[in-house]
Amino acid sequence: MILNVEDFRYVGGHRVWIQLSDKRSGEVDLSGALEGPIFQPLRDLAFFAQVRLEGRTLTWPNGADLAPEYLASILVEATNVRTG
Repeated sequence: MILNVEDFRYVGGHRVWIQLSDKRSGEVDLSGALEGPIFQPLRDLAFFAQVRLEGRTLTWPNGADLAPEYLASILVEATNVRTG
């Protein structure tokens, strides 16, 4: 099964609520994912807030994107922290 981001909502800061094609959903904090030159502009909250759904994942105007599988792993970690 190919995993897709089906819906999202910018929450604030570097946080986004996502709905995945496997029906998991929740907030993810992407501040830890902003390493490397392509993600440098996303550290600016005004730029980060320009997030959009393109193809099957979240993207930004500079071409940065995050794989749905990566987003799912952060969602799982966040869920485990809350419930564990």
